[in-house]
Parts: sequence; C-alpha cells; structure tokens
Amino acid sequence: MSPRTSTPPSRHGSARPVVTGPRVVPADVAALLARADGELAAAEAASDPAERFLHAHLAALRAAAAVVALRGRPSRRSGARSVWDMLAVVEPGLAAWSGYFASGARLRAAVDAGHGEDVAPARADELVACAEDFRDEVGMLVDPDAGFARPLAPASAAS
Repeated sequence: MSPRTSTPPSRHGSARPVVTGPRVVPADVAALLARADGELAAAEAASDPAERFLHAHLAALRAAAAVVALRGRPSRRSGARSVWDMLAVVEPGLAAWSGYFASGARLRAAVDAGHGEDVAPARADELVACAEDFRDEVGMLVDPDAGFARPLAPASAAS
C-alpha cells in the first residue's frame, strides 16, 4: 500500500505535499473483516443453497460489526438493538444494506434450526452476491486506499 499525500497550503500560500502514511485499521475491525472474508469463501465453496445463504449472511453480519466497531456503538437511547439497527445509526449511508440483510435474519434462523429446504438456490445466490458487494463497500469505507476485499477471479478465455 502506498502512502497517501495531501497538499495543504504553506503559510506563504503555496501548496506542498505532505505524506501521511498508510491508513491504520484497528485490529478488531481488521479481524472482523477477515472473518467476513472467510465466510464469503465458505459461501462460494458450498453447493447447498442453505449453507451458501448461511455463510453469506454471516459474512454480512461480520462486515456490519466491523463498521459498528469502527464508528462506535450507538447509545442505548438510540433504540438500536441488533447489529443491523446499530449499522443504520452509526453509518446512515449503509441503512439500505442494513434493511436488506435484516430481512434475511428469519430465514437464517430457520436454516440454523435445520430448515435449509426453505432456501431457494436463487435466493442463496442473490445473498452471496449482495454480501460480496456489501463487504467491498465496507472495505472502502474502512480504508478507501485498500481497494476491493478480494481480487476478482480472472475471466476465462472464450473459445
């Protein structure tokens, strides 16, 4: 990662570059993002729709927890009880993601309870794709210089 630069004006009015160094990501935030990446890898490796759904939802949950850890938990007065509620309070720009993933919490609970047959393959695929997009958005929020969480797979050559 290369150092960031900015050009604040000097006291004589001319701009001069200042090297600020790479952004430091708190250890707890980095650990949560690493766990989210692990869950995404598990979601992609799973063939069972219920397993894909479960791991994708957990990946999003870990990424949301990273934002809450970065921004600080909201006060009890905010009424935020779940990580999805907290996310919407501490980072309003991610409120739409919060609502989307919160809507899947009941289905994830059903999968946890052994009702994996409730997950349609298309729903699992959608959640995996959304969790990947959300993880990338969180990564850019945490460190805009870092780029995407995981490199994209190279496209196969067309025959």
